[in-house]
Amino acid sequence: MIGHFAYYNVVQGKDIINDARNPRMNLYADQIKRGEIRDKDGNILAQTKENEDGTQTREYPYGDLYAHVIGYAEKGKSGLESTENFTLLHSSASFLDRIVNEFRDQRNPGDNVFTTLDTNLQQAAYNALGNNKGAVVAIEPDTGKILAMVSKPTFDPNTIVADWGTLNQNTEGVLVNRATQGQYAPGSTFKVVTALAFMRQNPDYENYSYRCRGEITAGKNEIHCFGGEVHGTVDLADSLAYSCNTSFSNIGLQLDIDEFKATADGLLFDSELPCPLIYNESKFNLKKGDGDAAIAMTAFGQGKLQVSPYHMALITSAIANGGTLMQPYLVDHVESADGKTTEKYVPEVYEELMTQEEAAKLTEYMQGVVEYGTATTLNGQNFTVAGKTGTSEYSVDKEKTHSWFIGFSNVENPDVALAVIIENSDRTGDVATETAKSVFRAYYNN
Repeated sequence: MIGHFAYYNVVQGKDIINDARNPRMNLYADQIKRGEIRDKDGNILAQTKENEDGTQTREYPYGDLYAHVIGYAEKGKSGLESTENFTLLHSSASFLDRIVNEFRDQRNPGDNVFTTLDTNLQQAAYNALGNNKGAVVAIEPDTGKILAMVSKPTFDPNTIVADWGTLNQNTEGVLVNRATQGQYAPGSTFKVVTALAFMRQNPDYENYSYRCRGEITAGKNEIHCFGGEVHGTVDLADSLAYSCNTSFSNIGLQLDIDEFKATADGLLFDSELPCPLIYNESKFNLKKGDGDAAIAMTAFGQGKLQVSPYHMALITSAIANGGTLMQPYLVDHVESADGKTTEKYVPEVYEELMTQEEAAKLTEYMQGVVEYGTATTLNGQNFTVAGKTGTSEYSVDKEKTHSWFIGFSNVENPDVALAVIIENSDRTGDVATETAKSVFRAYYNN
């Protein structure tokens, strides 16, 4: 009995209190003024105003800028308003202060959550997305701090109650956080995974050579390089730099599928992700016995693959950090209303996704993408970038595409890792690359 009591209070207590079905939440809300949520510099992202009639109004000073990551606290809860509900409705005020507040019939102040979010970077990502549907995720590779997370289309959490009916009838998935819940074919960004699988299965991978003629037959399918490009003789580095579909189809057809899946699984496909918000798992969806067409298409990022921008940001962050994925986190620390730190989060290793040698080689190849491949628009900045562009088809009409970019800046000592997707771009990866460029430049105040 004592063991169960300790387990449910110490281990499960926060989750139980956060459960929307728990009636104690309403009791906490009656007794405590919900705490604030702030960015890394202390700017208020969410706060509670107490009205003269005793009711409370939750306010979001930045409107729709942080809608999905901060979330809302009425009509249910989402984002950090949900995951940090326990903290925001907990008061670390002194015993004496609490007695005084109760005597005055005043609510005790809830604790304040300070996030890792950078408003300048968040604003840059928001602006760069413009009117496009899509998402941007930015992570600090060596700590796991999530610096920015934007999803569009968005909504104003200040008017969530008035807009609730309209939002729920919206067919564009406005309330969905595309960064963590979006499910997309990764397109050519997945070629870093295929390249890693090939490296692991072929110790002499640096001697790989293939003559690209612009098309290849796999099963009954004829696969083409984007735009009908003919790349000529390419090695593995060139194949990634030029994003050569036929070469990667050829690579995929050489792979042992079970080992290919093992590499994908090791990069967290078909498994739980370390994520502080609600998310969808990514799916590899290729198995031994699938035909050559399915294998070839998976190898260059199509087929039945499904992945979120957040997951691609994790993989990119691990490459940037020498193969080690740090535990991603959004909360830096918690303070009481009088400014005393009550909880502090520190960087922790989540898992080694690849060796340092593998990460270094992928970094070298991704630098080639920027130096002479499909992302040269990022070359010549006052910061270096390693990246990978992507174009993924989402319709039988092959002209309809999403645009992807993954990459990280300051290659020798990486500062920020990005994943960007632009839905329905119907163009090349340049749309996402230009978005990433704006975010990188904002990070370095260019």
